[in-house]
Amino acid sequence: MSLLPLTPQLLNAYLGILCSIVILPTVAATYYQAFKARQEARAAREGSLHSRNCLEFVTSDGSCVNLIPLETLHTLPMPGDVVLLPGDGVGGDSRFAPGAYRVDRIEHIYTPAEMKKKRPGEARLTKAVALVSSLH
Repeated sequence: MSLLPLTPQLLNAYLGILCSIVILPTVAATYYQAFKARQEARAAREGSLHSRNCLEFVTSDGSCVNLIPLETLHTLPMPGDVVLLPGDGVGGDSRFAPGAYRVDRIEHIYTPAEMKKKRPGEARLTKAVALVSSLH
């Protein structure tokens, strides 16, 4: 049994097979991971991932009492309003009991609109933070 001489045509055939089986999928996976990392970094710059598009109720020590999706709200609470919250916290934090909270102030966070047809300088409400104090 004799080995075939390594000719340029045979070398090109082997390299083509190696490229299509090993190298191209590796390059595609690398680009995909870089794409996902850029998306995560962008999301982190725009605000907390868990509270995007939400009204977040926060106590004076910075702890989250509840998150309410913005699309479910008819209006935002105003400073001085009393709200009844279930008090679950983020991630099932049980330190916050259900009860009445007074809204001390509201902070609005806006980001540039990402729609295809948008006006120059158009922004959208991305997150609202209601700083609250317990009434019990």
